[in-house]
Parts: sequence; structure tokens; C-alpha cells
Amino acid sequence: MKTDRIIKNAIIFTSDKNNPMATALVVKDGKFAYVGDEAGLSAYEGEVTDLGGKFIMPGILDTHVHVTTSIGFEYADLGVRFECNGKQEALAFMADFIAKNPGLPRYRFMMEKVCLKGEELFKEDLDAICPDAELVILEGECHSNWVNSKVLQAHGITDETPDPVPGLSYFVRKDGHLTGNSFESACWPFLFDGVNPTDEQIEAPLQRLIDYCVTTGVSCLFDAGFPEHEPFHERIYSYLRKMDKEGKLPVYIDGCYMLTNPNKTDKALAELKRFNREFNTPHLRVHTLKILMDGTQKIHTAAMVTPYEGTNETGYTTFEAEGIAYILKQLNEAGLDLHVHTVGERASRIVLDGVELARKELGDAFRVRVTCAHLEIQDDADLPRFAKLGVIANFTPWWHAGDYLHWASWLGGERAQKLFRCKTLWDSGALVTWSSDNVAYMDFVIWSPYLGMEVAMTRQITEKTRSYEYTRAASVLPPENEKMSVEEMILGYTINGAKQLGIEASKGSIEVGKDADFLVFEKDLLTAEHEGFSFNLPKEVYFDGKKMN
Repeated sequence: MKTDRIIKNAIIFTSDKNNPMATALVVKDGKFAYVGDEAGLSAYEGEVTDLGGKFIMPGILDTHVHVTTSIGFEYADLGVRFECNGKQEALAFMADFIAKNPGLPRYRFMMEKVCLKGEELFKEDLDAICPDAELVILEGECHSNWVNSKVLQAHGITDETPDPVPGLSYFVRKDGHLTGNSFESACWPFLFDGVNPTDEQIEAPLQRLIDYCVTTGVSCLFDAGFPEHEPFHERIYSYLRKMDKEGKLPVYIDGCYMLTNPNKTDKALAELKRFNREFNTPHLRVHTLKILMDGTQKIHTAAMVTPYEGTNETGYTTFEAEGIAYILKQLNEAGLDLHVHTVGERASRIVLDGVELARKELGDAFRVRVTCAHLEIQDDADLPRFAKLGVIANFTPWWHAGDYLHWASWLGGERAQKLFRCKTLWDSGALVTWSSDNVAYMDFVIWSPYLGMEVAMTRQITEKTRSYEYTRAASVLPPENEKMSVEEMILGYTINGAKQLGIEASKGSIEVGKDADFLVFEKDLLTAEHEGFSFNLPKEVYFDGKKMN
């Protein structure tokens, strides 16, 4: 048989459980035609490349990133970042900046909530220093913010405006009146005010994203949505579709439609079905509903089973189990999937409960692929339920390092000893996948799957790690026995990711008949040092059998 490419004398980690290692492969018409040892190459004709023992693995799947949100952040004004010691210092800093920069239509700042030292900041305080222009202060994670009256008026938000999700996504009120502080999806419309890029401005960062994927060997991305900005989200998908039709999109992008408000459930399901019909090209497909189920630990919007340390707060969820079960039944009928933001232990528990309800009703007809993402903290009782119910666990492994004392201050010492229990879930038989979960392209340093692999294997970011200095940690994040092996990291980034997205028939492993997405490395990743693993990059990258670099 005549072929396009024959490779021999390689160390090939295939991610195929039936044939985990090989030394030779053959590519024909963009597919793997043979995977095995050199003895089987006699049936194939073509130029032979002897790799001299170089390492090969499948193309990488990053199964939770934000392709469309990152375009928003590319052009959003995040404001002047500052630190202060209390409310008065914050107001003085902003007043001074406004005085030195008069006449602007909008002023934007960024500040951590802890800088207020427990004091409250009201829209009246902001009106006093900025009565004639809009003023927005973003909290550091961009999951909450403060605005003055001008911003509320511009968005038509009044004391009578209902909260999108009471207790989770809401406008803070005092004595029934808006304070100007808001959380989660209630605050997101303020974040991208005035962002309306041209087609050229959309294509430029998308091309940077493609270049990054080629450099690192990421052949597939799952886009986890753009909350509260559906038209912008759709516009970028339309541009990706155009790029694909023009042959400019070599990376497969698996998309979603996002739901943050239970009152919009039926609309979101209808829109997802439309997206599924309209965005369906060789490298772009949309078949997943993404739900923002809870928030973050830092601002106590992640949903917990027991209260945060020193408070009575447990956070809230967008849905209860019955609501999740309803959505699952609709998705099941349409042949669509579900991906859920679940930081807190109660958020994922409710998803598991909803899956259990739906499975009980639908029985063997249940076919929705359900993924819980982030999973910072899990209750012991829920860990075995992932495998039992077939729920996929998606972790962002570069998060698996940091200052334990931060989590201890939020969760208490005992619970903070149980963070990111990915190895426990893996060993339970659950399907575990990996992602970088970034919302801004910047220089792509923390998008790197090799950073994710290193941190999952070490639970620490050191001076040997290719990352930003501020991410370094003085010690290993507990529990230390949750460290992963390199084989587990590769499997999670390849075949497991393909299973999460329902594309395992064509991607995720080096098997006959699958797309010839594979990466060539100078050194054997299976024996490479764990510290510094983040500096690895493939020497050669092939998507659909074509050499990309």
C-alpha cells in the first residue's frame, strides 16, 4: 500500500489501552493506517523516517478553556490595578486618578475585596468622587464588582431589578436599595462595556491562539462559553466557521452555549439546538450546554456543604437536583451534552443528584455526557459517585499548587487538606480529564498543557517551573498523595478528553482509522524529570497527518 508517511524507531505512547506502546506508525490520507512494530511495515510503501528513539504521543485535547471570552478580555479595559488599606484609601486613590485624568466617559479600576478590610463600598461613595462619568471597580477574579449610579442607569438596573440567581448572582442591597456591588453573572454585563471589535480584531487573537496550539501540539479545545454575552459569543463562532470554510482553522474547537440564569433554561436549550445546527464544520462543532452552577471560594460564592470558616455562608447554586434532571432529559432527547462549573462540594453533589434522578427515569436510554469542571473541594461521600453515575471529572491541574493557608482561611484546616482529589477520582474508575481554564490569551504561559502536567505530578510551582513568579508555592499543596503520574496526565489530556467530547472514534489516541494528530519530542516524556516538565515542547506537530511546524 502506498502511504503518505512512515515512521519507525520511535517510542510511541498511543493512549490506546489495547496497544499502549508502539515503535512504528503509518499515515495515509490524514489517518493512521498502521500502528505497531517495524515488522508490520513491510506492507507499506513510502518514504521512511527513522526517529532514532524520539518520543511520540497523540495530539493534546484541552477540555475547558475560554476561546470567546478571551476575545472579550483582549479588548476590555480592566482598569488601573491598585492596593489600599481600607475604604478611604481606595476612594482617595481613585479620586486622585480622576482629578489627574478629567473628562473621560468611563473610569475603571481593579482591586481585591480584601483591600477594603471588611468595610462596605457604596455607589454613593463612588458618585461623590465621580458624579459625571461611569465608574467600575473590578474585583481581582472578575467575579464581582462595584459601580456608580451612572453605570446602573446605563444598564437600566433599579432597586426593582430581580437578581438573576438569588444568593449567587445578585445585586447587593441595603434596606432594599442597590449598593452598586454585584456578584457573578449579575456583574458580567459591566465588564465588557464598549467592547465591539472589528473582524480583523477578532481574527488577530484567534490566529495567535492557533499559533499557540501548533507550538504546543494542542489539536483540540473545548470552549467553555462567554457568560451574559451571547451575541458576542455567537459572532466569534461565526468567524471561526468562516475561518474553517476558508481552510484557516487547523485546530478542532468544540463549543457550547452557556446558561447562568434558570429563568432562561428553555431559551438556552433552544439556542443550543440552533448552534448545533448552524456551527457544524470539520473543525467546529457545538453540542454542549454549559451551566455556571456556582462561583469561587475567594468571594464565598462557591457552594459548600458546610459553611465557610468563621461564617454561616454556604454559597448557592443556580439549580437544584430537579432542575438538573429536567435539563438532562431535554438534552438526552436532543442528543446533546452537559458541562458544569462546579467549584464547591455542594455544586457537584447537586449535579450528581440530578444525574441520578435522570438515570432512574430514563434507564438505559440515558446518553448525555456530563462533565463537572474545577472540583476544588469534594465531600468524601460523593467521590465514588462519579464512576458509579458516569460523570466526568475535569480538573485544571495548574491550580493544584499554591498557598495552603489561603484555602485554610476559607475552608478551615481540615477541609483544606482535601483539595483537588483527582488521583482519588482516577483510582475510583471515574473518567478524569485535564484543562487550562483560562479567560485571557496574553502570552499563553499558563495555557500550557505541560505546565498542567508538571503541577499535577508535583502539586507545586517552583523556580524550575515555566510559570509566572507569583504562582510559586513554598510547599506541596496537600494532600500529597493526590499527585498523578505522567502516564495518567497524558491519558487525561488525550483519550479521556476525546471521550469527554464524544470524539473518541476519531481523536485522542494513535489507532488505525483515527485522525493522524501526533507530536514528536526529542526526549522520552515518560522518563522526564517532573520538576521543569513545563518547559517541554514538541519538536514536530502533525494535525490530520500534516506537519504544522
